[in-house]
Amino acid sequence: MAAKKRVKTKYAGVFYLEAISAQGKPEKIYYIRYRKGGQMVEEKAGRQYQDDMTPARAAGIRSQKIDGEQQTNQEKRDADLAIKAAEAGKYTIDRLWEEYSLNRTRGKGFDIDTNRYEIYLKEPFGKKEPRELVKLDVDRVRINLLKKKSPQTVKHVLNLLTWIINYGVKNNLCSGVSFHIQKPTVNNEKTENLSPEQLTSLLSAIEEDPNIPVGNMMKMALYSGMRRGELFKLKWDDVSFDTGFIWIRDPKGGKDQKIPMNDMARGVLESIVRTKSPYVFPGQDGGKRVTLGRSGTRIREAAGLPKDFRPMHGLRHAYASMLASSGNVDMYVLQKLMTHKSPQMTQRYAHLRDEVLKNGAGQIDDIFKKQAEDSQEKKIVNILGNK
Repeated sequence: MAAKKRVKTKYAGVFYLEAISAQGKPEKIYYIRYRKGGQMVEEKAGRQYQDDMTPARAAGIRSQKIDGEQQTNQEKRDADLAIKAAEAGKYTIDRLWEEYSLNRTRGKGFDIDTNRYEIYLKEPFGKKEPRELVKLDVDRVRINLLKKKSPQTVKHVLNLLTWIINYGVKNNLCSGVSFHIQKPTVNNEKTENLSPEQLTSLLSAIEEDPNIPVGNMMKMALYSGMRRGELFKLKWDDVSFDTGFIWIRDPKGGKDQKIPMNDMARGVLESIVRTKSPYVFPGQDGGKRVTLGRSGTRIREAAGLPKDFRPMHGLRHAYASMLASSGNVDMYVLQKLMTHKSPQMTQRYAHLRDEVLKNGAGQIDDIFKKQAEDSQEKKIVNILGNK
């Protein structure tokens, strides 16, 4: 195939080749030639119709490239490749999340964090490197989330962002942010204690409610302090009547743990009629339960408890509060019974034990008062006797 004929123009270093446009009509393709860095460069300037190119425009482009005002086509290609290479080596929040995810243990916690990332972090921050984050942007996300989500949820989201960035910094994948990521303050000190009258009313409401499995779960939360999720996935294989222990598998703290089975909890478990399901409190079709349904709220209302009392978590708190206020259980034992990861989580109940200690110390007042009264009585008796 013969080479197309080059046609010179009146402009130095500008020529064109004749071709057919996409519309099927004759079209000129303009080229320029010039010397750059001692090398002869020949490159395309543009098409007559597609790029609206003319000989004059081509000559202007040629002059700019000779003067260094424009890059040569090869320089542009090299620059594009350099940018792509830089992009490939750049650790954005999206890429850091992928790396961070590979080192996370799969489970409920990971699934929750994945949803948090996809819903709240990916869109505002995913394409940016940590060093590109601006405090104002992070603050704006926090403020907007607080309008529709609880402080605890927002704190979890921003903690996840912090963990992702810290993972990158720790592994020398990126530099960190230049500011502190502020999280909302969360008040987790709600203990939801029950008075003796409320406790009696609640137990009566449980006995009268037709949903026996939910009633039994609420009793177990009150008698054992087990979490809602732990009761949902409790299997008969995890209950040992011989040893008197209940195994809690994959708890909130991560590591399997066991708690002692007291007589009240044993009574509830022994009263349950077993089915073919491996679960103690099976859900639909014998599978793992995922909800209490309406029954928990119905029982709470029947007992006349406050609307903010949580049917399961509140009973766990009531269990811990009763133990702490008894004066017979120290904080270390309570921590183990509650399967708390750290002593700090158990400290919310310390004030109840403090009251017991104060009452105990107060007994010295009664002792001295009694001695003073006895001494006074003796004085009076002596005076009267001398008369």
